[in-house]
Amino acid sequence: MKKLLIFSIVFSFPILALSSAAQVQTVPKVDLSQYIGKWYEIASIPHSFQKQCVRAVTADYRKLENGYIEVINSCETPDGTRSVSEGRAKVVDPLTNAKLKVTFVKLFGWIFSFGGDYWILDLDEDYRYAVVGHPTRKYGWILSRNPNLSMTDLKLISDKLKVQGYDLCSLLMTIQDDSISSRIPLCEYVKP
Repeated sequence: MKKLLIFSIVFSFPILALSSAAQVQTVPKVDLSQYIGKWYEIASIPHSFQKQCVRAVTADYRKLENGYIEVINSCETPDGTRSVSEGRAKVVDPLTNAKLKVTFVKLFGWIFSFGGDYWILDLDEDYRYAVVGHPTRKYGWILSRNPNLSMTDLKLISDKLKVQGYDLCSLLMTIQDDSISSRIPLCEYVKP
């Protein structure tokens, strides 16, 4: 019995250490008054809800009186028109403001429900860029206040995403202007 107990402790320790190291971490604090405003998508993990987007993806955040944040996502579609989606976000961790629930599902035309996790994983001290993800790593976005980020910033962000356990090749660069012509993987774009 004693051997079984020692075996269990010795072999469960690495598993516990790995599971805690694998946790996605948010930034310690977000000033929502600085975070709201317009953001340009620099890269993202492609998902079905963005399948109509080919370029010029943006997100606009505006604080509402009821404690919610209005989210307006827009992008250019293949025919050159803008696709616009309106949603709501709510802070679920008021100590940090780094964990939110976001939904674009409206019931009866006005009730937003079925929120998804929106975690702020990295944030420039001047709020020039932000990295948003999901605890499962199935979603991820690099956002910037400008349509482009410097290679220095992208390499710094890439290093932080690797530490968080993200596969850099799953994030595709977003076409904002003529600086890139295709949605190449971030891992190829930031190659040394």
